[in-house]
Amino acid sequence: MIEDEASPPHRRSRARGKAFFSGILLSAAIFICSLTPTGTPGSPSDSPPPSLPAPPRNTSPTLSPPTDSPPAASTPTPPRPSRSAGLDKWDLWANGTQLRGANLYQRRVYPELDNGFFGPGPAGPPVTQQDIDNLAALGANYVNLSHPGLFTEKPPYQPDPAMQANLDALLDMIAQADMFAVISFRTGPGRSEFTFFWDEAGTWFDESYLNNSVWADQQAQDAWAEMWAYTAAQYKDNPIVVGYDLMVEPNSNEVGSYPLDDPLDIWDPAAFYDQYGGTLYDWNQLYPDISAAIRAVDTETPILIGGMGYSGVDWLPYLEPTGDPRTVYTVHFYQPFSYTHQLSTTVGITYPGFFDLDYDGAGEAFDRAWLEGRLATVEAFVQAYGVPVAVNEFGLVRWAPGAAAYLHDLMDLFELLGLNHAVWEWQPSWEPLQLIDQFNFRRGADPENHQDVDNALQDAIVAYWARNTLWPSTAGAFAHAVYLPVSAR
Repeated sequence: MIEDEASPPHRRSRARGKAFFSGILLSAAIFICSLTPTGTPGSPSDSPPPSLPAPPRNTSPTLSPPTDSPPAASTPTPPRPSRSAGLDKWDLWANGTQLRGANLYQRRVYPELDNGFFGPGPAGPPVTQQDIDNLAALGANYVNLSHPGLFTEKPPYQPDPAMQANLDALLDMIAQADMFAVISFRTGPGRSEFTFFWDEAGTWFDESYLNNSVWADQQAQDAWAEMWAYTAAQYKDNPIVVGYDLMVEPNSNEVGSYPLDDPLDIWDPAAFYDQYGGTLYDWNQLYPDISAAIRAVDTETPILIGGMGYSGVDWLPYLEPTGDPRTVYTVHFYQPFSYTHQLSTTVGITYPGFFDLDYDGAGEAFDRAWLEGRLATVEAFVQAYGVPVAVNEFGLVRWAPGAAAYLHDLMDLFELLGLNHAVWEWQPSWEPLQLIDQFNFRRGADPENHQDVDNALQDAIVAYWARNTLWPSTAGAFAHAVYLPVSAR
């Protein structure tokens, strides 16, 4: 959803990077479809389509002084080191920043809505081996696969072979490019892609596409755990799969189970848990069951869990660690939203700068110190529980004034806190989407440019990717494994 700068503060400041991006993409698809004769969008189908040491836990890291500019253009990625023997996948999360990369976005294709805009399906946009190789060539060693779940979204909840085939193909490409992957499920039993722009129902898509029943239906929650147990059985022996992210941006605090019931629209974590803690709306009562279902079949692969409120930083303290010794807790960082998601170059919010950050009518300094203050919540969580935290989504529109300096300071703080990180997002070369490139850092700061160019924003990102030292080919624990998808065994 595109948010107006005059909207209420809690709506402007939420961490909804994908919602903004996805809404633009889908709205653009509808616009293109409107250029040809079409009927009223139909209802969605009920069945699948055919087919380094970390900082000490009891001390604060020494943060570097503020910087006014991003680093100079990055140097080429250094030669990869010799194979390191005996690396455990958990070592990639528990020993400081080891994984640096990007998100790859996939969603179900809706032919009656998309008119080919997202490709032939079953998921899109289409991705090529060259797309993945280009990411690896810039130095990334990690892809966060933001992907539909492997079960159908409506009952009877069952495996969706088409979604699994799409995921298998992507993992194969990532393996060919010698990178690690985290499987992150956007959708699944009782949750559709339209949860990320639910309040646009009735504009370019029919309300029948909405599905948030996972927050009201015990059967759907049980099926979400079954889906992850099934997924873990498929990929537990895959040497490049180094994490399972249980749900991308849990959000019942906003959507409730709409349209089964009214939206909740609660943005104060304490107020939400006072009223709904322990109910089906409460993510804290669901993810332990999903984690246990995974561990029944896969005791090794790290599990990633983000909090409510679209995994915003303010909701991290309300996550309750499961006690599983191989679980990472995650946040998404798009703060402040009015800066990272400004709709044009004329908004006038810059980094560093001075504007009303807390909506109290007075201006505040927006700089590295402000970012450090926001990340203090992450540091406190790490110290309180002795668990790793990762930032598996962060980013901003490419034309935001000072974007390169913002990402340089933000990524530097991630590194000082020992956090793995994945930027939003790595956009594939699928031609119909080339004008929809708000978050494509390869395009530079000019919103009118839609070609890859050398630019300061990319340099800021690649400078940190150049610090990577581990890839599947250099990790001895994985190098000798032979993996075949379950369907091919």
